[in-house]
Amino acid sequence: MQVITKKELYNLLEARHENKTYSRLASIPKPDSFKDIKKATKRIIKAISTNEQITIVGDYDVDGVVSTTIVVDFFRKINVDVNYIIPNRFEHGYGLSPKIVDMIDEGLVITVDNGISAVLAALKLKEKNIDLIITDHHTVGEIIPNAYAIVNPKQEDCTFPFKDICGAQVAWYLCASIKKELNADVDLQEFFDLLCVAIIADIMPMTSLNYTMVRHGLKKIKTSQRPAFIKINEMMNKDLFVSDDVGFIIAPKINSAGRMDDASIALSFLLSQNEYEANDALQMLEELNCYRKTLQEEISQKASKATDKNDNAVIVWGEDWHEGVIGIVASKLSHSQKKPAFIFSIKDGIAKGSARANANINLHTIISETADLLIGFGGHKNAAGLSLKAENLEKFKEKINSILNVEPEELHIEHDVLGELDASCVDLEFLDIIENFEPYGLENHRPIFKISNSKVLKSQLFGKDQNHLKLTLSNNGFIFEALNFHANRKILADNIDVVVSINKNEFRGQINPQFLIQDIL
Repeated sequence: MQVITKKELYNLLEARHENKTYSRLASIPKPDSFKDIKKATKRIIKAISTNEQITIVGDYDVDGVVSTTIVVDFFRKINVDVNYIIPNRFEHGYGLSPKIVDMIDEGLVITVDNGISAVLAALKLKEKNIDLIITDHHTVGEIIPNAYAIVNPKQEDCTFPFKDICGAQVAWYLCASIKKELNADVDLQEFFDLLCVAIIADIMPMTSLNYTMVRHGLKKIKTSQRPAFIKINEMMNKDLFVSDDVGFIIAPKINSAGRMDDASIALSFLLSQNEYEANDALQMLEELNCYRKTLQEEISQKASKATDKNDNAVIVWGEDWHEGVIGIVASKLSHSQKKPAFIFSIKDGIAKGSARANANINLHTIISETADLLIGFGGHKNAAGLSLKAENLEKFKEKINSILNVEPEELHIEHDVLGELDASCVDLEFLDIIENFEPYGLENHRPIFKISNSKVLKSQLFGKDQNHLKLTLSNNGFIFEALNFHANRKILADNIDVVVSINKNEFRGQINPQFLIQDIL
């Protein structure tokens, strides 16, 4: 394994971006290549000109809330008043559902970040004589809703050149198309602060178009005039934002509203007209996020205890486990146990579940093979939601185990280690090289390194629930600390090999390298 020097690190990271498409904003694809976007645009402009009621239907996760914010804010900028509905996870279920249709009596409906699976709701709108425009990015199923227009890059006959974008990007492109048609005076780059939050939160591949948009968006957060982002800047007090700031701090706060209460709290935060409004909403999000963390830890512990180590996936369930946190629990357990995780909450005989996978398998494909047992499902390669009768859970578990038994090598997550690292050479210059190639994410991982044969000087658990591990290690005489989050066991070995990523730790004006353990070998 090659030893990583600063020069080697720079060259390896630079090579990831050679011949990159859409490296400049001027070169990103135009809206016209989306199937149905012109048709949708003309219908929206007709609705504007005849003062028809327009209703935006979003979703309760970060991508759905941000998509709604972008479209509502865009319409405000062109002086068009629109209705908007964000479903409540517990009351209405996901996206455009028949319950949401009951709230709409007339006009034109536009979905953002949902709708591609809303077959029944689309029929119901048709019966009411209401036109439906779907903008979405989720996988297209076998039955396509009967809609006036569908803007989704994953449609087979859509020629948009980059398929892996989030709902907020599709919504932004629809706004770009309307702007062009109306020749409206709106600067679409003003939305990049919001866009980058949605792209990161929805775990889109951090390559190509997404990399360019997020790179600009992270800078935009710093200079944003949006009251919500002014408050975020005050709270975080950072000179420079990186993808982890969004993934671990900003996005969970926005997400906590939809998980624990009602996503409209997050929407009102992002749409705040002044700093007083933004401050009030942020305080509420802060409280909800703390509540979310407590519940998440409780359910994580219960789920861990219920896991059968011999299963090919983590498949566990409990009565009335909070639906808002089972997705995060699935994510944590998938990561710590290195296999796909399915966590279900049972209520009134129905099991609602969240699935996560960090491996190179496709969850959507796997779950579709159990369709005969399910009430419904949807999602991506790495994340999905599903529901079934509780009585079918054991059968579901059996079936998933047998499907995942076919190619067990697929369940192993390969660490894309750059090379062997001498821990003593990590300084501020080394950190700057890593930061220079931000943002990182799916398919463009933050660089990880192997540090071999380190002596364990100290192993201690920390945190309120003693669920994080801090190791003091000595490598060739160089002593350093390494943290392993969501690890609840001390290390008993004398010598270990670790796989680490390295972050900047800014504390009281001091900047130091922070070694974060990805795996202990």
